[in-house]
Amino acid sequence: GEVHLRVTARAADEKEARKKVKPVVKELKSRFGSAVYTTEEDVTLEGAVVDLLLANELTVSTIESCTGGMLAARLINIPGVSEVFKSGYITYSNKAKRKIAGVKKGTLDKYGAVSPQMALGGAERSQTDVCVAVTGLAGPGGGSQEKPVGLVYMGCYVCGTTQVKEFHFNGNRAKIRETAVSAALTMMR
Repeated sequence: GEVHLRVTARAADEKEARKKVKPVVKELKSRFGSAVYTTEEDVTLEGAVVDLLLANELTVSTIESCTGGMLAARLINIPGVSEVFKSGYITYSNKAKRKIAGVKKGTLDKYGAVSPQMALGGAERSQTDVCVAVTGLAGPGGGSQEKPVGLVYMGCYVCGTTQVKEFHFNGNRAKIRETAVSAALTMMR
C-alpha cells in the first residue's frame, strides 16, 4: 500500500550531496505529485494524516469492518492524536452496521454488508469533521463471482462531502487488510 524511496548521493560533504540529490527529488515530486506525502524519513503516512488533521483543526472517527480496528490503531500510533481522534468503531456484524453505522436493514438486504452503501452510511453517520468507513472481503473464504475476495469499499466523509471508492486488493487476508488501511489513510489525506 505504500512505497518508500530513499535518494542518496556520494560527495565530499553533506552540502554537496544535498545539491546532487535535489534535482532527483524534484523530478520524483514532479512525477508522483500529491502521492508524495513527505520527504522526511521519520514521517509516516498516518503521521502525515494526523498532522493535516491537527493543522486544520479537524476531528476524525473511523468505522471499520474488514480492517477490524487496524485503521484506528495506525492513527493512534501518533502522539498528539487525542486532540483530533474522537472514536473508532468495529462494525463486523450486520446488527452493528445497522446500530452504529446507521445502515438500514433494507440496504443490507438489498446490497449486502460489502457495498458502497455500507461505506457511505458509515461515513455519513459520524459526528466528526472526517470519517472513514471501510467494509470488504479479506478472505480467504466468503467471496463470490460478484463480490470476490479482496473487494473493499471505503467511504470518506470530509466536512459535508462524502466520496466512496471501490478497491480490489490481492494477497492473503493479512495483506488485503494492511493494504486497505494504507488506502484508507491515503484517501483521508
